[in-house]
Amino acid sequence: MEIKFYDTKSRMKRRFLPKLPNDVRMYVCGPTVYDRAHIGNARPAVIFDILFRFLRHEFGENNVTYVRNFTDIDDKINEAAIESQRSIRDITNETIQFYRDDMATLNVLEPTFSPRATEYVPAMIRQIKSLVDTKNAYCEADGHVMFAVDSFTKYGELSRQNLDEIKAGSRVPINERKRNPMDFVLWKPSSGDLPGWESPWGRGRPGWHIECSAMIEELLGTEFDIHGGGIDLVFPHHENEIAQSSCVHPKGKFADFWMHNGFVTIEGEKMSKSANNFFTVKDLENEGLDGDTIRMVLMSTHYRQPLDWTSEKVQGVTNSLKRWRQSCIGKVKKTVVDRSILEALSDDLNTPLALTELHRLASNKDFSALLGSAQFLGLLSNFQDRESNKYIVDEHLKKKVEIFLAERFEYKKDRDFTNADHIRFKLENCGIKIEDLQNKSVWEILPTFDKRKLEDL
Repeated sequence: MEIKFYDTKSRMKRRFLPKLPNDVRMYVCGPTVYDRAHIGNARPAVIFDILFRFLRHEFGENNVTYVRNFTDIDDKINEAAIESQRSIRDITNETIQFYRDDMATLNVLEPTFSPRATEYVPAMIRQIKSLVDTKNAYCEADGHVMFAVDSFTKYGELSRQNLDEIKAGSRVPINERKRNPMDFVLWKPSSGDLPGWESPWGRGRPGWHIECSAMIEELLGTEFDIHGGGIDLVFPHHENEIAQSSCVHPKGKFADFWMHNGFVTIEGEKMSKSANNFFTVKDLENEGLDGDTIRMVLMSTHYRQPLDWTSEKVQGVTNSLKRWRQSCIGKVKKTVVDRSILEALSDDLNTPLALTELHRLASNKDFSALLGSAQFLGLLSNFQDRESNKYIVDEHLKKKVEIFLAERFEYKKDRDFTNADHIRFKLENCGIKIEDLQNKSVWEILPTFDKRKLEDL
């Protein structure tokens, strides 16, 4: 099956092949952690989670590295700390946990790595120093370090920006420290009440754009397969990432594919707090929407198109999920993923077509494929068959539990009850009940089952 994704840089669908066999590497810009995730933040998390699931299926579960960062150095975070009179660390720790809780609600898998920007400042300093040494950046007397856009001739290729037009149309007075109005900050000084790190240019903190370049190099290398994020990040953030990383490593291509999701609107209007149509994932959950419903609405429009969140769409999704759950009760013993779902995703992650195929499977009463395919897309993951009071889980998780039980059986044979009990406690913490019979152990998934915890074991 040929896989094709749309590449923002080339403006065309291209065949996807990893740069290295059986080694797929993907980076997606994550949240700035000063407030709860709204549904605009949730859309890329869901979209690239589906891509992550699909790539693991096609190339092997252990052959895909997915990095999604946390930006925990930002002026908005500093402002939130001052306003709330709390420490920056308290705010970022709390917000990261909020984000993880919200993503668990949406059944978004944990990426392979979730780096915090603060953990990679030394790598950022090394990259900035390299840019200064090669004259791609310049230092100001006040401690600012600026990237010199004129030093990178390919600047603007991703976003197709005409730099001369941008300069001519700019109404913003040129900052005195900038040689070119397009130059951007790599490093800026920090006062005593702000976070800061020692550097060759004095105590300060990194600019936003260099954070991702450093984390990518440290975790994925100088070349990787896919860079994703919202369409609003194409310019200037992703354009600046390319400039920085290409100048630090001029022989590397950086990202092979650039994939961007469209904006989210509410009933045809731009989402904003002033318009009273600003919803976080937690807000929607408090209003009675479950994670399946939110997730399915977010994948109901092709990822590259704008998504309009409407009450009509929410009601339609709610009705469909209810019908699917009721249809599968008592009729599924083993789940399978229908090939039509894989074919839809192989064509530029066509989730609307995948959902159409779920409706077809439901109409055809192919409930094993319906449930298996829905779960593959991250839906109905905690489906409960009320006739047997058990949850239906996908095959790789069943295999994982059986491996744990086999390991536990060997410990018990060796009368190593400490390690045997440790495995029991780990599984019980995931919501899996173990019952020891005479010659074997049987297991049952309880209503407290947490699929994410089991996947993390």
